[in-house]
Amino acid sequence: MNYILFDGSVRDNLLPFTFTRPVADIRIGILTIREKWEKYLGNTTSTITEEYLSEKYPMVEMAENVLINASYIPNPELVSMIENLKRGAAIFQGEEVIAFFTEDTQEEVDFEKYQQIEYEGDLLRIEHTWDIFSKNGDALQADFDFLTKGRRSAPISDTNRVVYPERIFLEEGATVEHSILNATDGPIYLGKNSEVWEGNLIRGSFALCDNAVVKMGAKIYGATTIGPYGKVCGEISNSVIFGYSSKGHEGYLGNAVLGEWCNIGADSNNSNLKNNYAQVRLWNYGTESFEHTGLQFCGLMMGDHSKTAINTMFNTGTVIGVNCNIYVPGFPRNFVPSFSWGGASGFSVYPTNKAFDTAKVMMARRGVVFDEKEAKILSHVFELTKKWRKY
Repeated sequence: MNYILFDGSVRDNLLPFTFTRPVADIRIGILTIREKWEKYLGNTTSTITEEYLSEKYPMVEMAENVLINASYIPNPELVSMIENLKRGAAIFQGEEVIAFFTEDTQEEVDFEKYQQIEYEGDLLRIEHTWDIFSKNGDALQADFDFLTKGRRSAPISDTNRVVYPERIFLEEGATVEHSILNATDGPIYLGKNSEVWEGNLIRGSFALCDNAVVKMGAKIYGATTIGPYGKVCGEISNSVIFGYSSKGHEGYLGNAVLGEWCNIGADSNNSNLKNNYAQVRLWNYGTESFEHTGLQFCGLMMGDHSKTAINTMFNTGTVIGVNCNIYVPGFPRNFVPSFSWGGASGFSVYPTNKAFDTAKVMMARRGVVFDEKEAKILSHVFELTKKWRKY
């Protein structure tokens, strides 16, 4: 069967992360949403997303297709229902379509003509940026159970102090030495060739993805995920850091999400709790307004390729766009548009040529080429976000 993941109605709510990727390629738990679906289905997927992303994330359409709403996280029951879908049938949760089997082109789909099947169980769904960290614990546990079922962990060095070792899993090549690993409140997963250096305090749930590194002396609280090739240190709590990003020094990051190719300078900190303990509001690109999250703890949302200088400070509920460069003392405002350069004392436009030069150098250090596809995507984001750069 040909499976296609589509962005659905929540795509704008997940900006700035969906400026540069489909909803399916958001990481939550251990895996991206796409990786979860492909592993459960035993099949590859393609994508229906924004046109400017389609060269990098193309759609493959065949005579028969099952389309899946990428904001939903798979579980065994839902996967079984999808694998057994008949032609002209669709699975719904309330008014929202989860998946449907079609022989029509996308423009011809009419759900009034479909057999509508209601999914009545509990589902994990990503509808807002803050869901990525607030639901990370549930997603991480589900991924851990799925990935480790029937398998044996690589050995854990006896230089470590370990609590609940049965909830700790090391993939091939993962190393951890002279650290404290406490899986009392959730699992700890170390991906292939990941490294935990000496003197770290790690409390689950925690995922360190393939080739990622925890440097010496970090204090990490669950539910936290460090994506592939990430590098972290300092204090981190309930945060998701996508692949290839670094928070390599002291400083606090809490209830936060960082995209890919971000770098947090030494001794940078984000607030995750207001002084009056009020619920946090967060910028929503879809409504172009600050939206109530319903959360008391909510820190930093940072889009791909954004950077901070040393000693940068972020207020509770700050949203940083794509390709921002934040520096100078003081708190910048709590919504910084993409391609902004500056900080509390003011901003100017970060030109694409300078931003791309930085991206090329940073990506080359990890053996990744900044190619024309990336340049086209980021150039489009630059144009899309012009209206918010009113300095």
